[in-house]
Amino acid sequence: MSFLNFILDLLYPPKCAFCRRLLREGENGACRACLRKLPYVPGGERREKIKNVSRCIVSLYYRDTVRDSLLRYKFEGITAYKDIYAQLIADAVRESGEACDLITWAPLSKRRLKKRGYDQTELVARSLSARLNLPCVRTLEKVRDNPPQSSIDNESERKKNVSGIYRCIDIDAVRGKRLLIVDDIVTSGATLAECAGVLKASGAETVIAAAAASAH
Repeated sequence: MSFLNFILDLLYPPKCAFCRRLLREGENGACRACLRKLPYVPGGERREKIKNVSRCIVSLYYRDTVRDSLLRYKFEGITAYKDIYAQLIADAVRESGEACDLITWAPLSKRRLKKRGYDQTELVARSLSARLNLPCVRTLEKVRDNPPQSSIDNESERKKNVSGIYRCIDIDAVRGKRLLIVDDIVTSGATLAECAGVLKASGAETVIAAAAASAH
């Protein structure tokens, strides 16, 4: 541990991403109690199929302390949570046995990135990259700022909301590759379906999705 990290830990002791209790020695990102009782998705895979995606690997259900944790991460700037989400996703990906060539993510629009100050999904993707020893490449761009998917309940309206809003910016990186695309939360799957469709149209061999949590 560096001296700076030592001082930061004294000033801001690390807390569990889920229950927010102080972490004990040997605990990283989440306490042992939460890791035992988190709402894990059986088999680590979303049951509902997503168009253009061969598999959707998810760690947790989006409820209770998981929901609270992800909301703090997205809207309160607690970016340190990225590592525990990435670790949980990495465990699920390894268990799945899926082989991928590179990691990418569903990006924010420039406007929302400027407002928030960070792309929460990119941070998870880059942390996951280190854990799976895979390159992490920005392959997509969001070409316009649309209303948040969380503000729309109707599934068909969710699909319309994301239609045509992404484009591939690195066809060479995508062509012929098995891609793992990361998102933070999967609800209807419309965003991942749209991103995966763009990537496959740009030459990707297969697209596998991974997320920290699923609403279903």
